[in-house]
Amino acid sequence: MRSMSDFGNDLYTGKVSFPFVGRRRLWFLIAAILVIGSALVPVFRPVQFSIEFTGGSQFTVNDVAKPDQLLATKAVQSVVPDAAPRVTTVGDDSLRIQTDQMGEIETREVTSALVEAYGVSDKSVSSSFIGPSWGESVTRQSLWGLAIFLVLTFVILALYFRTFKMSVAAMIGLVDVLVVTVGVYALFGFEISPAAVIGFLTILSYSLYDTTVVFDKIRENTFEDGEKSGRTFGESVNLAVNQTLIRSINTTVVAVLPTGAILFIGALWLGAQTLTDISLSIFVGTIVAAYSTLFVAAPLYSLLRENEADLKARDQRVVEARSAAVAAV
Repeated sequence: MRSMSDFGNDLYTGKVSFPFVGRRRLWFLIAAILVIGSALVPVFRPVQFSIEFTGGSQFTVNDVAKPDQLLATKAVQSVVPDAAPRVTTVGDDSLRIQTDQMGEIETREVTSALVEAYGVSDKSVSSSFIGPSWGESVTRQSLWGLAIFLVLTFVILALYFRTFKMSVAAMIGLVDVLVVTVGVYALFGFEISPAAVIGFLTILSYSLYDTTVVFDKIRENTFEDGEKSGRTFGESVNLAVNQTLIRSINTTVVAVLPTGAILFIGALWLGAQTLTDISLSIFVGTIVAAYSTLFVAAPLYSLLRENEADLKARDQRVVEARSAAVAAV
């Protein structure tokens, strides 16, 4: 039975090769379906934003003997009949209830209703309020942070790789990761919070790191080897992706395992909501980032460069030399 090291060596030498570039139309079609589908999900199931973005009232009930979420819903609706509270269990004996903005009188009445529903003391129920202006400020700053990140990434990659086309391919890959990850959030009804936004920026950084490693190998194969390689430009790009495939898989697995442990054990089992927000975005985004680098960014860069006059001429010479060698045998 072949070992992983043997498989990796075959990928590096080109003995075994997956057609990342050769079947790019298929990969682009799949990517387009995922992106369009993710973009359409909010139309049928709107993205849920946390109270930090939308503003509203929040109640926390501690020392609960039996954290029944239905009791909290009934308690809130006994005061505000048309309310649609979002109730979350926190740990083993606490609940968090988030609602639309309430007035001072309604807040006191809901607090009393929660005390009565769960049979706890007044000190066990706390309330807080987040105004819509603060939520708008958080949203605006998050968008500015994302925009600045993308602009700086584009400039730095263009300077490092000495071609803006690598930056274009990398940026499209990053947008692909972001759209699909947000689409997954909307599809399963997960809430986007400031912690989730931090997770999004983290996975964009991871995606950028993975793409940079692959692109660095592409540059080595295409710029430094030149015509002496005996490969066309697309073949050199495809070889580079295969040569870094095992590294990408290993890096993704190493990143997903601890994040998955935090998500499924620390968050879903132990009920740490903040861990759920940030670990979920990183868990989903890491997987999407690995796919995007291999099946979107690298093949797209090859597509952007192959029609350049000098590369077309070089590829033609390589093909002609290869045909002449075959004819001479």
